[in-house]
Amino acid sequence: KMVTTYQNCFSMHSILFVAVVTIISFHSVLGRRYHAHDHVGIVANTVGPFNNPTETYPFYSLPFCSGTGRQRRHKQDLGETLSGSRKVATPYELTFLDPVPWRSLCEEYLDASDIKELKDAIEADYFFEMLIDDLPMWGYLGEVVHEEFLLGKSIQGARVYLYPHLHFSIGFNNDQIVTANVTTDAKRRVDITDITTGQEVVFSYTVEWIHTPEMVYDDRMKRYADSTFLPTTFEIHWLSVLNSFVLVLLLTAFLAIILMKILKNDFSKYMEIDEDELTEEETGWKMIHGDVFRCPPLANLFAAFVGSGAQIFFTVLFLLSSVVVGAFKVTRRGALLTAVILIYAVCGLFGGIVAGRLYKQLKGRDWVWNVMLTSAIFPVPLGCVFAVVNTVAWSSNSTAALPITTIGLMVAILCFVHFPLTVVGAVVGRNITEEFKPPSRTNKVPREVPQVLAWYKMPLAQLFMAGFLPFSAIYIELHYIFASIWGHKIYTLFGILFVAFVMLVIVTSFITIALLYFQLAREDHRWWWTALYNGGATGLFVFAYSFYYFFHRSNMSGYLQLSFYFGYMAIVSYAFFMMLGFVGFYSAFTFVNYIYGAVKTD
Repeated sequence: KMVTTYQNCFSMHSILFVAVVTIISFHSVLGRRYHAHDHVGIVANTVGPFNNPTETYPFYSLPFCSGTGRQRRHKQDLGETLSGSRKVATPYELTFLDPVPWRSLCEEYLDASDIKELKDAIEADYFFEMLIDDLPMWGYLGEVVHEEFLLGKSIQGARVYLYPHLHFSIGFNNDQIVTANVTTDAKRRVDITDITTGQEVVFSYTVEWIHTPEMVYDDRMKRYADSTFLPTTFEIHWLSVLNSFVLVLLLTAFLAIILMKILKNDFSKYMEIDEDELTEEETGWKMIHGDVFRCPPLANLFAAFVGSGAQIFFTVLFLLSSVVVGAFKVTRRGALLTAVILIYAVCGLFGGIVAGRLYKQLKGRDWVWNVMLTSAIFPVPLGCVFAVVNTVAWSSNSTAALPITTIGLMVAILCFVHFPLTVVGAVVGRNITEEFKPPSRTNKVPREVPQVLAWYKMPLAQLFMAGFLPFSAIYIELHYIFASIWGHKIYTLFGILFVAFVMLVIVTSFITIALLYFQLAREDHRWWWTALYNGGATGLFVFAYSFYYFFHRSNMSGYLQLSFYFGYMAIVSYAFFMMLGFVGFYSAFTFVNYIYGAVKTD
């Protein structure tokens, strides 16, 4: 009956997961097809400093030529809105396969305040983003030139130039657009160094169409992975990951062999001792068999942590699996972020099952609070951080601030998808779980824990060792992920990322078990929370690495960027802690049941 219930539960979750993937991949990859002279829209998105990818502002927050009645909002998906996109239509007039030798967009008078605003943006290294047929294009607003002579005259300081002319190069294959690029023309630049007076500026553009038969529509986003924003180091990337994988594999194998040999000796020793001699001669982990299965303090909170960690674990597992098998295209703007939100909400079922099952094994009775804690222990801290950073973005008029409608949609997903599925999972987990019968009985009076004298046996030292080895397995890949999230690189090597994830889980499991053995060997039976902490210790290393990346591997600056970066990195590190804490605890739980079930203790 229990197996049947598990199968039904898994089938229900599989159906939900397939439905989510179907929703995500609903947008057809066939793409739009054009006929000759069909209108092709150019969509403007955002502007912002190059070094601060989160600090983005509406395109027309700067005094660009917006035309008359053409600045209307463009449709965009949930993931695009969450990533800060605010697309609007532009007055550029393009038609399919029709080149434009030169065309004036508008002639506008920019007063002194407009000139100063543009000059400040150029000096801050602002760049803009536009899209043609969902293909992004980037360009700089202007340039700062440091010259001693210009037109034969000596100049004090630098000159600031605005690029009012844009050249669009659009590649096509039959009746589809496959490439898009925008460049500026230095010959048509306008000097805006003097901010005391206004001037007339002519905004113009040219268009050329390039036949690109070698580029198929389905592969048109792959070229962005080789963008020149960051150097291409694909071979070095693979070699680094391979080197890290081999190193960690050898260390893990070495640790496993030693641990198995020690356990074999322990089993042989305990099996040879007679029952009458056990009370006097038993030492090490067997001596605490009457306390090792004692329920941990704050069992409700403990079960909620483990259940929420399971939810995050299955979210990452299903997400990476979907990407690897090609269930949806990660290069589509906002698709990955939308997938994370929907899969996380659906995986509330797994979180509820794990939390409900564990809470019953711990003989818990307060089921309502258990469900509430499990469903809120991650979203509530996330909501608090979001409230702070969104307020900062609102006060700065940044597009990173989410509109109230999107916030309402996110709350609705949590309330009407995530929470109900967590409740259902908790009910299922409770009903399919029988009463836990540990291999040994628990004593009525807790055993006194010996005092730890050696520094390397201290909890903080153990925590450091528990996080260092798993972190060493992923730190190379972590650099590329940071460069993608907090930079301008598009991450596409999800096969490598999946391997790194599997390696991270294996190493976390082994190091948690090894540290648990040494803890039990010194007769410390308080292992429940320790296994959770040791498993999730990698999250602390991830957060520490975020400081290193910010100060030594990036040029980010400003209060807005700083609040977004450290706020959301704290949440990501918290998610790492919970996910790997779940892995560490269940590895330890399985290990404890195995070793105490293998020897006679009663």
